Amino acid sequence: MQRRRDPIERAEERNGDGSTDLYDISTWEARSAVDLLAYTLYNAVSYGFRALVLLIALAITLVLLVSPAAVVLEDPFVAFFFGLSVVPAALLAGYIWYADITTSEPLSLLVVTFLLSVLFATFAAVVNSVSSALLGIGGTALFFYLIVGPVEETVKLLAVYVFAYQKDSFDAVIDGAVYGAVAGLGFAAIENALYISRVIGEASPTANILVTASGITTVRALAGPGHVIYSAIAGYYLGLAKFNPDDAGPIVLKGLLVAAFVHGTYNVTVGIVPSAVANAVPVIGYGVAFVGYVIVYDAAIGYYLYRKLSRYRRTYRAVRGNTESVSRPELTEFDPPQR
Repeated sequence: MQRRRDPIERAEERNGDGSTDLYDISTWEARSAVDLLAYTLYNAVSYGFRALVLLIALAITLVLLVSPAAVVLEDPFVAFFFGLSVVPAALLAGYIWYADITTSEPLSLLVVTFLLSVLFATFAAVVNSVSSALLGIGGTALFFYLIVGPVEETVKLLAVYVFAYQKDSFDAVIDGAVYGAVAGLGFAAIENALYISRVIGEASPTANILVTASGITTVRALAGPGHVIYSAIAGYYLGLAKFNPDDAGPIVLKGLLVAAFVHGTYNVTVGIVPSAVANAVPVIGYGVAFVGYVIVYDAAIGYYLYRKLSRYRRTYRAVRGNTESVSRPELTEFDPPQR
């Protein structure tokens, strides 16, 4: 968005010869010792605050990872289940990356976004736990719609906003969906590790670890793609906001509202619908009903995201006069370079 100018600056541009010094009148730059001090202090506070937030997130993450680390040290094979639990989410994130018809995103930004999401996920864990204890609404519909959905989608979007969003490489609306998907993958990775390690840690000493780990890994593997889909939706709107700065606030809020609503709806219904189906049709069984419901729900919300990405791709091809069904069109001299 173009910088707004004071009437003096506009008049000087229109009528003057550009020789008038407007410093400290209508323009500013760091010239004096006080200017430099103010500039230095501002940057120190700004970067210092960011560093403090990251350090706090890192500290919380390390504390939360004590349990998974202890489980892995006791039985290193459990780490295999941690990795296995994120495979479906990783495949979905890979598809969304592939659907980006513009230019490939730098691997460094994708990795940083993933790691930031892992760190920021701990903030969601703390807020969810504190809110549940203080408000006494844990496990209720209000808790999922007002706390879990909004908080988790916000921290995932922040993982995109604080770094990748600020870079020149974030140069297309659809990039928001790509980085949002990666943030969802990072969130799912640490959440799965915490859930799996907790279930294994609480299992009876006589329980079969392989059976226990397989069961919870299957559940978490089904939950992971949802995180990718929800945050990709929110990320898409974050991308739209970057290129519509005058309406950025409402656009970002719309994305968060949609993502938080479908997230909360999943949390509310996944504990109700499979049981109802299993009770109504006993031959199906709860396990099959659960798996079926998660797949159907993710497919429905995923189709919403798919339509958005497909519309973007079709429009991109149309305005470029490209009708070939390719994911990465050849660049012309007018295109930004591949990254």
